[in-house]
Amino acid sequence: MTADEIVTDPFLRSVLVKADEARKQCLVLLDLLDQHPRSPGSPTPKEIELEISKQQQLLNAYLMQTRNLNRRAIFSTRQTKQTTAEARHEIDTLHLQLQNLYYEQRHLRGEIGACEGYDHSYQRLPLLPVEEFVEKFPELSDVDENALMVARIEHEHAEREELEKQRQALLTKKQALIAENKKRKDDLAKLDRDLEKFIEAAEPIVKIFEQEN
Repeated sequence: MTADEIVTDPFLRSVLVKADEARKQCLVLLDLLDQHPRSPGSPTPKEIELEISKQQQLLNAYLMQTRNLNRRAIFSTRQTKQTTAEARHEIDTLHLQLQNLYYEQRHLRGEIGACEGYDHSYQRLPLLPVEEFVEKFPELSDVDENALMVARIEHEHAEREELEKQRQALLTKKQALIAENKKRKDDLAKLDRDLEKFIEAAEPIVKIFEQEN
């Protein structure tokens, strides 16, 4: 796989192009020097010196452009790495938040399932059947199931409160009757004692009448 196939970024490809131009210019300069080797005893023709100088200046220009582009590429790479690191950190943070949401969702589903399966005492209340309740309270026939259940429970609570009031009233009445019965028993007992005393006190008089007869 060649560099052109690996590198797809337009700016980096321009760096490669400029580096290839510098490489080719090096080859041109080397070929020129090979064709006109310098020897200590014989001076190089002036036109050859000018050509070599020209090609060397062109090579220096290519190298300078390549260095500038390479420096920009390094800065761009650093910036890209920084951007990538920040994006990766953001993705990691979002992934962690997603995991937390998943665990929270699973926990809430477990809690919902536990609530749905909980054997609440209201389910064992002797509530009025729905049909009878709606027939008794037709204004509640159009409410939703939850509101209807609340109304049935409140009705049962009101009924039980009323029964409790009646029970307390009957209990008070019972206690009053018990107190009255006790008073009557006490009165009867006192009357019996008074009667016995009267009989005991009347015995001498009875005996006197018996003797006279």
